Amino acid sequence: MSLLARLGLSLLLTVVAITAWGAFRIQQQGAADERRPADAIVVLGAAQYNGRPSPVLEARIRHAVDLFRDGIAPILIVTGGKATGDRTTEAAAAAFWAAANGVPATAILSEDQGRTTLESLEAVASIMRAHHLASAVFVSDRTHMLRVLRIATDQGIVAWGSPTTTSPVDADPGSRMTATAHELGALALYFAGAGHIVGEEPTSAGR
Repeated sequence: MSLLARLGLSLLLTVVAITAWGAFRIQQQGAADERRPADAIVVLGAAQYNGRPSPVLEARIRHAVDLFRDGIAPILIVTGGKATGDRTTEAAAAAFWAAANGVPATAILSEDQGRTTLESLEAVASIMRAHHLASAVFVSDRTHMLRVLRIATDQGIVAWGSPTTTSPVDADPGSRMTATAHELGALALYFAGAGHIVGEEPTSAGR
């Protein structure tokens, strides 16, 4: 085997090993519910339809409200901006659902400009600093949790994950495999420093 072929094979095996490890870590983090008392609960945005949460967003906000009712934190932070043509934001749809299900409006803070996970979490970090909040339990889909917690930690937040178990993203092996592949790509781009540019699809696409 030529030197070039050996180098190519070595590179291929390295990529396969890194991909396998990344997929394992995504599944491992997604299986962990780390809920504990914190300063805030942060729920990641997803698509909404004229103010009505999509099934993905409803699964997330429902779980976050359950955590609030359980006394995990006194503050709920909702996130997510709006897509072109939308009349309202993901954050507003989540806040309305939370308020309609017993969370006092005074306990809800909103980040309503972010169009990606990175943008939303950067804004969440600013909101938390402004309100003297240091720690948070983050809510999203299982496959999303590893990236969410990594970004949150990089933003200086003491972060734990409590994924929803009822998201359509987890409805079948195919959906979960697609979501895992998306997360592998998004994590690679985040580590490469391109998260603001092409790091992920907008939150309204379901992430």
